[in-house]
Parts: sequence; structure tokens; C-alpha cells
Amino acid sequence: MAEWVAENEVARNTIRKLFTEEAVVSSRVLTTKKEEEDAQKYRDYFEFKEPLAQSPSHRILAIRRGEKEGFLIMDINIEKEAAVEELKRKFITASNPASQQLGLAIEDSFARLLKPSIETEFRMLSKTKADEEAIRVFAENLRQLLLASPLGRKRIMAIDPGFRTGCKVVCLDEHGEFLKYNTIFPHAPQNDWNGATQIIKELVATFNIEAIGYGNGTASKETEQLVRGIDFGKPVAVFMVNESGASIYSASEVAREEFPNEDVTVRGAISIGRRLLDPLSELVKIDAKSIGVGQYQHDVNQNRLKEALDQTVESCVNFVGVDVNTASKHLLMYVSGLSSTVAKNVVEYRTKNGGFKNREELKKVSMLGPKAFEQCAGFLRIVNAANPLDNSAVHPESYHVVEAMAKKANSNVPELIQNAEIRKQLKAKDFVTETIGQFTIEDILKELEKPGRDPRSAIEEFRFADGVSTLADLKPGMKVPGIVTNITNFGAFVDVGVKQDGLVHISHLANRYISDPNEAVKLGQKVMATVVEVDISRKRIALSLKDGESGRPEVRKTEKPATIKAKKPEPMNAFQAKLMELKKNFKE
Repeated sequence: MAEWVAENEVARNTIRKLFTEEAVVSSRVLTTKKEEEDAQKYRDYFEFKEPLAQSPSHRILAIRRGEKEGFLIMDINIEKEAAVEELKRKFITASNPASQQLGLAIEDSFARLLKPSIETEFRMLSKTKADEEAIRVFAENLRQLLLASPLGRKRIMAIDPGFRTGCKVVCLDEHGEFLKYNTIFPHAPQNDWNGATQIIKELVATFNIEAIGYGNGTASKETEQLVRGIDFGKPVAVFMVNESGASIYSASEVAREEFPNEDVTVRGAISIGRRLLDPLSELVKIDAKSIGVGQYQHDVNQNRLKEALDQTVESCVNFVGVDVNTASKHLLMYVSGLSSTVAKNVVEYRTKNGGFKNREELKKVSMLGPKAFEQCAGFLRIVNAANPLDNSAVHPESYHVVEAMAKKANSNVPELIQNAEIRKQLKAKDFVTETIGQFTIEDILKELEKPGRDPRSAIEEFRFADGVSTLADLKPGMKVPGIVTNITNFGAFVDVGVKQDGLVHISHLANRYISDPNEAVKLGQKVMATVVEVDISRKRIALSLKDGESGRPEVRKTEKPATIKAKKPEPMNAFQAKLMELKKNFKE
């Protein structure tokens, strides 16, 4: 009978409904592992309970990870008595000895069969929901990272900081081509500050370096102090570069193919420098999961994660556009219509023929057929082409529209692009056809204002606070500059220069209520944060971006409830009077 109840569709749907409306997710620590050091990161979940419907994705994934690592026990439950009573109302239709046995069977069915089965369903449902949310967060962070501000074509020096093994220094030209490598030892234990200073000065002068980028890993703060303390006799901009995933790249097949004769340490430094020049072009070479700008990305469905991240990378590449004469095959393969094989053929063609002169020449590339050309041509730019439209987002199929605009304005295409007054005389509706709508015409006119423009914002220099290099240097109430390094559903992580990112909880991101941290901050954004709390033992920093934040935890005032005057009852009609009488008699 218990099995019959457990397999009954009505019974299962009844319990599902209760789980949907009333389920509570809870977790407790395994007593035998409570004191272990690794268990302390799950301390918030040692005795935890929350309605499942209100539990955010990061909590579900955190509890599941703690359970997987053997520190926590997770449970999703509903009130047993209410569930059994609901089932009894549906199955017991009489009061006799048989119904008592049926009641016992229902209780046994719920505890032994129904509850475990439906709980498994909801564990999977909550995991799937949490996965999708975590993947969405990761994809959005990746999008912001890929679209980070590029330095542009400058001759740069890149430094991969380190203590014992020294700082790896490379010089790159404005195209990111490797020029020179050296190692300096300014930090402990060698402490060759003067020697390092001299080498950097000589390299800057020899290779006409215009900017210096240093990684944000170990010894980054000390390396920044070294570089900023050098007088180069000319302006040299200094930037911190997020080096997440650089070590993955340096040991990858892609890096070995690009720099077969260089050590992994050299490749890592080159990657840091190229990220400064153009983050998008360099980051596409790395497995997106290794960049580390999400929450619990290693715990989610990996196939679904890869699919979402690949879509994000492709979207960003096509949004920015690609210089077909300088792009690597790893960047080209993310352009719509280009497979890895065709991207390789594009690179081989330009190497053999000295670069592309116009977009029409793309049709000569092996395996790049008419359909692929139709998909990719609008995203591939050719700088200094004879036709200025070849360096714009205008698709070759729409060149005739621009030519028609120039003809109507008694001008030519170059003049149309250069002269804003001529463009102002044109009306989009005059060029609408059966195949080209007004929105497309307006997009073309907008592109003609600045063809080939980079939609990414300009890069800005940034400096951490002087005298702040360890957790002990931070005190509640201090205001410190920082850079947003990661965004999650529960807040944003900010690097303030102490090797440990601080957390700005979502409730401290703004003076107003926000449901999504992206409403208040963006990845890589420069902020001024207030230190709220420092927990040295757990290596945690609580920060706030609220205006007027004092550094003390927020204390909410309890408002005195407003006095509500009772309304004078309105006279009852005959129906209401009879209803009241029936209620009174029923209670009696």
C-alpha cells in the first residue's frame, strides 16, 4: 500500500506542491570535521536553515560544495505532519479499522518513499536553477572583462612580479610583438632595488617604452612602488593588469605554438603585456573558466557553461570588430562564419600575400565561401583600405546604400564620412527599401560618424593607497581606492592592494535598494571604498561603497508604529447580517 501511494500521481503532485511552497533547505556540520581548518570556510552553514524558494544560487552551490567535500550535510524538507494529513485527506474516505491501516501505510510511504524521491527532484531542480544563475553571472563578468578598456597601439613593458624567483620583464612593440626579456630581483631575498631600477630605465630608453603594465599577483604592490619611483625623464604611464589565467596560457598549446623558444615565465609576462594592449585579443586564447570572474564555476554543468561562455566570447568579438591584417587565428575563429580551419587559412593568406587590401579579397581565402563571407565581412576591418567602408561596420551588401547617400548629397563616400554637415542633410526614410529597413539605415548613418570606432571606453591610470599593503594596515572607517575584480549575486569583490580582495555586500553597494550588483558597479571599475570590518583570522575584508559610510556595521532604527484610527463600521445589509449570525451560531 505504501508503494501504491508513492507511485500515485495525485500523491506525488500533492507533495511536489508542498515542496514548491513550503520546502526549507538546511545544512549542518559533520561533528567529526567541525574543528578542521578547511571546514571553517563553511562556518556560516554549520547550523543553517532557509526557505528553499528564497535561497539564492550562491548559497545552494556553497552548501552543495561543502557537502561534496564532506564537511556539511544538506537537507530539503517540509513539515511531515502537514504533508501526511494532506495525503490522508485524499486517500482515506471512511473511518474504520482498514482506514487506520491505510493511515499507517501513508505515513510509511511519505517517510520512506515519497519524501526522499521528491527531495531528490528538488535537489536537482535547485541545482539546475543555481547553475543557470551562476552561468549567467560568469558570462556577464566575462563580457565585461573582454570589453575592458584597451591601451591601444603603444610600446610597452610588461612585468610579471615575484619575490624569490624575481620579476620577469618583457618589452613589446605597439603590435604586441616580443622584443626583449630580462629578470630583475628587487624584492626579498635578493633586494637588488638599485640594479632593478637601472635595468628598467635602460629598457625604457632602448625600446622607447610608453607604458608599463604589472600583474596583480604576488609582489604586485611592491613592484608598483618600484616602477613609480623611477624617473624616466619622460611621461610613462603605469597600469595594473589582471593576470588571472596567464599561467594557464603560458603552459598551453597556443603559447607553445606562438613562442616555441621561450620559457613559460616569459610567455606569462608577454600575456600580461598583451592584455594591456588589447584584453579581448589576448583573453580569447585562454579557456574562459580559467579567468576566474564568476561564482562556483567549477561546480556547475560544464557543458552548459562552455556553451554560454563561447557565445559570450563570440558576441564580444563581433561587437568590437577585428583587424583582419593583425588578428591571431584564435581571435578570428570567434568571428561569425569563420571556423578554426578558415581562420588559419586567413592568416596563411595574409602572410603569403602581404595582407588584405580590401574586403573583396577575403573571397580568395581557401574554404571561405559566399555564405561565410556574408556572415563575417561586416566584422572584419581593413585599416587604411582604399574604400573607407572596409574599415567600418557597414557590410559590403550595404555599400550601395552609402553610395546612394553620397550621390543624393552631390558628394562622394570619403567626403560623406568626413563632413558631418553633409550627413545632417540626409533623412533615413529616403533610403528605406523592401530589404533594408529604417533601423538599418540609421545604424549606417551612425557608423559613418566615426567608422572603425572602438566601442570600448578609454583606459585610465590607477593607484592604490600608499602605506596599505597588508590586512593589518586596514582599519574600520578608512577610505581606500580599489578596483572591482569580481561580481557575484551577493556583492562585488574589490582589490584594495592588500593581496586579499574585500567584499562589498549587495546591501552596501549603493544608498538605494538594488537587486543586481551590476546596477551599481562594473568589472574593472575604479571605486573609493570604506572599510567596514577586517577579520584577520579568516582573511576577510568587509567594504562599503555607500556615501557617508562611517565604517561601522549598519544599525537599523526601529520605527514607532503609526497610530491607526479605527474606522467607524458601515451598516450591514440583510445578507451580511445573516452571515454574521451564522458565523456566531457555528462557533457556539
